[in-house]
Amino acid sequence: MSDEMAWVPLESNPEVMTKFLHKLGVPEKWGIIDIYGLEPDLLAVVPKPVLAVILLYPESVKTELQNKEDEETKSKDNGKDTPDGVYHMKQIISNACGTVALIHSVANNMDAVNLKDGFLKSFLDESKDLSFAERGELLVNAQGIITTHKESAQEGQTEAPEEDTPVYYHFVAFIQKNGTLYELDGRKPAPVDHGSTTGETLLEDAARVCKEYMARDPSEMRFTVVALAASD
Repeated sequence: MSDEMAWVPLESNPEVMTKFLHKLGVPEKWGIIDIYGLEPDLLAVVPKPVLAVILLYPESVKTELQNKEDEETKSKDNGKDTPDGVYHMKQIISNACGTVALIHSVANNMDAVNLKDGFLKSFLDESKDLSFAERGELLVNAQGIITTHKESAQEGQTEAPEEDTPVYYHFVAFIQKNGTLYELDGRKPAPVDHGSTTGETLLEDAARVCKEYMARDPSEMRFTVVALAASD
């Protein structure tokens, strides 16, 4: 990631994230929904359909070590091994992982989302045939998305940090494409394949992977899970 460019991080706040997506052209029938727990009874109350699941996790040592193992075993280092139909982009800008996760969530569900004309649709139209790295470079100059991100980052419940303040949390998105559950992380050069899933079981299957993240450091409680789903 570029040391010369950093954004104020986006808060993991469903209201803020939903407003951000709507400003970018996502129809109001879709929004970011809190997932209050990963057990079946709590997953059952999440509105359907669920298009994507987003995990915010603290970058503890144990998690980081496991991430490196995942990258070595499941990803390629050239950034060219993206499965057909999966939209994956590199995170070049520091603290932009929240926006990258939201873009991954929408870009891989364009048929369902029916995105309106706006900053995000223009960005996705321009970047659809680009490489993993080229998409990340394009975001550096996507002024409409940048401005909207800055506005949204100031609307959280906690005081926004300075742009160059180190942030010890990271967002990743889980999506379903062609019957496979993929983890999309702008810091990893290829999507991580987590096995088979369907549109109907995406939430439960992604919850299983989120539990695996949490199990890497059982003493750590600072995890947040939200979903891109039908608004109430």
